[in-house]
Amino acid sequence: MSLHAPLTAETRHLIGERELGLMRPHAILVNTARGALVDEAALVRALRDGRLAGAGLDVFEREPALAAGLAELPQVVLAPHVGSATFATRNRMAEIAARNVVAALAGRSIPNRVV
Repeated sequence: MSLHAPLTAETRHLIGERELGLMRPHAILVNTARGALVDEAALVRALRDGRLAGAGLDVFEREPALAAGLAELPQVVLAPHVGSATFATRNRMAEIAARNVVAALAGRSIPNRVV
C-alpha cells in the first residue's frame, strides 16, 4: 500500500491499528506523503507481530524523531525525506517556486496553489 494524501484533521492516523489489521501479512506499507498519516506506534506493533511484511518511510510522524523501535526493525527502510533529492528534481522545484512568487507579485493566479 502506498500513501498519497495530504495531512488534514481527517487524515491524521489514517493508517492505525484497525487499518494495519486489515492488511495482508505479506503487504508492505509505503509512505512518501505525510508522516502523521501513519500511527507509527501501531506500525511498529504490526511489524513486530508479523502482521505486516515491511514498511518504507520517506516521512515520519514526528520528524525528525521516530517511534520507539522503528529504526531497529530489519524490514523497515527509512529514507528521511530524500526521495526527491536529485539535482533535476530540486532544480524543477526551485523553478516552480519562483514562478509562483512571480505570479503572486504580479497579481496573477498562482500556478501551483495548494488549498
